[in-house]
Amino acid sequence: MNKIIYSLVYNRKKCLNKRGMALVQVEAYLDRKKKYFSTKVYLKPEQWDAKKLVVKNHPNADALNRLIYEFVAAIEKKELELWQQGKRISLELLKDALATKENNSSFISFFKQEVSNSSLKDSTKRNHLSTLLLLQEFKRDIVFSDLTFEFVSSFEYFLQQKGYHTNTIAKHMKHLKRHINIAINKEYIEIQKYAFRKYKIKTVENKHTHLVPEELEQLERLSLTDKHMKLQKSLDAFLFCCYAGMRYSDFTNLSKKNIVDINQETWLIYKSVKTGTEVRLPLYLLFAGKGIVILNKYRNNLENFFRLRDNSNINKDLIIIAKLAGLSKKISFHTARHTNATLLIYNGVNITTVQKLLGHKSVKTTQVYTNIMDMTIVHDLEKIKQAALGIKKKTDNSFNK
Repeated sequence: MNKIIYSLVYNRKKCLNKRGMALVQVEAYLDRKKKYFSTKVYLKPEQWDAKKLVVKNHPNADALNRLIYEFVAAIEKKELELWQQGKRISLELLKDALATKENNSSFISFFKQEVSNSSLKDSTKRNHLSTLLLLQEFKRDIVFSDLTFEFVSSFEYFLQQKGYHTNTIAKHMKHLKRHINIAINKEYIEIQKYAFRKYKIKTVENKHTHLVPEELEQLERLSLTDKHMKLQKSLDAFLFCCYAGMRYSDFTNLSKKNIVDINQETWLIYKSVKTGTEVRLPLYLLFAGKGIVILNKYRNNLENFFRLRDNSNINKDLIIIAKLAGLSKKISFHTARHTNATLLIYNGVNITTVQKLLGHKSVKTTQVYTNIMDMTIVHDLEKIKQAALGIKKKTDNSFNK
């Protein structure tokens, strides 16, 4: 019985990926046939020593070399196990045996490690890990061979039964899809077994809730007393974001250094947590400078003003605040951003200017707000109509005297 001969091969396909890297593979040779096994290690050309067949010029060279040679040893061990079982050794048999072992390795551990090692923002990592927690709740131990179309469909149904919104489910499914794609690229899963091949992620168009001017005024006039005094900071933060158009994540990331005086006028300058875009807001020109009034109220403790409790608790505060103000709408902190955009467009501000004020990278994102203006326009035209009818009635009465 011939022994399989193993050797290491770098960049077998003579093609670098988008990051200028290529894969290190183990070549198995037997009976004039070859099979290749992925080490999952990608390197730049200058990081591989083609003569010594080792990693070089890499900060983790020793660890990677150890990982590669442990992988080769694991393949040889599997070959020995097959021989001890009295099986006729072939490259196909070895490949199937290794695939079975790999398919039974933990997708949960893989998912967690990929998130940890990724260059994603911390807030995005937390979002991905929330998907991981739901996956573990759905099925405690998930191996790669579990990841089928049926698994994906069942996970979607599980999220539906928990009462999640369609778009929230879509977010979690996108996270799952991303990590399955990574697993395929790293050859943990064969592309023919792609779970999302026939599965379509479903979304619905969001209906953005915004406040009309009268509703915003109701909140501005609201006086909180007694047991409701503790809601004051939540109300002020919400109103400030109505004037500044900020996301919760951006507001809670602010500090004194973001408040800048330019030519003796107050500006707010910050970098968006979500997009990384710099946003420059002339607060003195927005909503008659009402945002500056709120900042002055907290000028001795601005850092505390910017530190809110988590978003879900603030949203609970806003539900109570809305009721106290006599609003029938259910509002959330993000309603402030929608209100800002809607009222700016309503007051004739150019949509590209609104795009810059909101920190949108594309004007297409901002254009969604033009679709929610109809009700506001109708509302104002009805007011004009009512006023005109009032004038007409008054005129008719004067003629009848």
